[in-house]
Amino acid sequence: MKLGVVGLPNVGKSTLFNAITKAGAMSANYPFCTIEPNVGIVAVPDSRLDMLEKLYNSKKKVSATIEFVDIAGLVKGASLGEGLGNKFLSHIREVDAIVHCVRCFDDPNVIHVEGRVDPKSDIEIINLELILADIDSVDKRLDRVAKSVKAGDKDAKAEFEVLNIIKDTLAQNLPARLAKLNDEQKKIAKSFFLLTTKPVIYAANVSEDDIGEQDNQYVAKVREIADAENAEVITVCAKIEDELSALSPEDKEEMLQELGIKQSGLDQLITACYRLLSLMSFLTAGEDEVRAWTIPIGTKAPQAAGKIHTDFEKGFIKAEVVNYKDLLELGGFNQAKEKGKVRLEGKDYVVQDGDVMLFKFNV
Repeated sequence: MKLGVVGLPNVGKSTLFNAITKAGAMSANYPFCTIEPNVGIVAVPDSRLDMLEKLYNSKKKVSATIEFVDIAGLVKGASLGEGLGNKFLSHIREVDAIVHCVRCFDDPNVIHVEGRVDPKSDIEIINLELILADIDSVDKRLDRVAKSVKAGDKDAKAEFEVLNIIKDTLAQNLPARLAKLNDEQKKIAKSFFLLTTKPVIYAANVSEDDIGEQDNQYVAKVREIADAENAEVITVCAKIEDELSALSPEDKEEMLQELGIKQSGLDQLITACYRLLSLMSFLTAGEDEVRAWTIPIGTKAPQAAGKIHTDFEKGFIKAEVVNYKDLLELGGFNQAKEKGKVRLEGKDYVVQDGDVMLFKFNV
């Protein structure tokens, strides 16, 4: 999973990125501090792995991971190349989802590129640049496809229709993901790799005083926009996240309790990303290692096996499956088997979040 962190310059984007990845990306009080995208790999916190590691006394624990890409601050005119815009937009095209960091705090000491704090305007600037870039991509593709349509190509006709639906949506300053497409048309649209088809999470960056409190006026505006787009919103304080990232797990938990926060911004973000992209994890466990494997919700057993190794999918015979809670409660795989809690599942089994699986295969 690859997530692109975007936002106008000086909204706290790189500070947030540093905090969640500990990658030490450059952060400064001036635009275009980030030119080449910084990349950080984050382990997905999963208490189930910790418990399984203790149960099996495993030599190694391997968490699922998320790749965060800190994409440079966009400005008006990015779609036309302003502020190195074309380069930045190409980085966005490579990610699975967008984390849009929005400034929701007042601070006269932190320059705002537009000279004022206005989340609605900030979001509109970014969204418009992405929409304009997509309109350009759609127009170019329409020109190419039109020739095949004239030649009677049925696939080209279907693609042409989808492109025009998306173009009409974009013309209303709406992202392509809101285009009214049926399932077959959505499959066609995926091949266009448009920027505004990517799902979005808005990260409302608030001050230290506002963390854990009710939404301030700025966050309320962000939620209003997100609701209209069917997007997610999380509230974070980049400064606090930066402090939390330097603490031990115990001290981090203590600080969260003091602040009255149930989850860190990182944990909120990861949970939201999994939900947004319809992902979940199954687990494998043993003395050598315990590991979490990320798969789309609805994945069947052979495809889950293929996540481990392609040979597992090709030669899939069956899977031994036990619920994580049953495994822990009964003290191990063999004990769960004795109690009849381990099931044999075939090719049509749809894997569930938290399944602990042992695959049988023959190549």
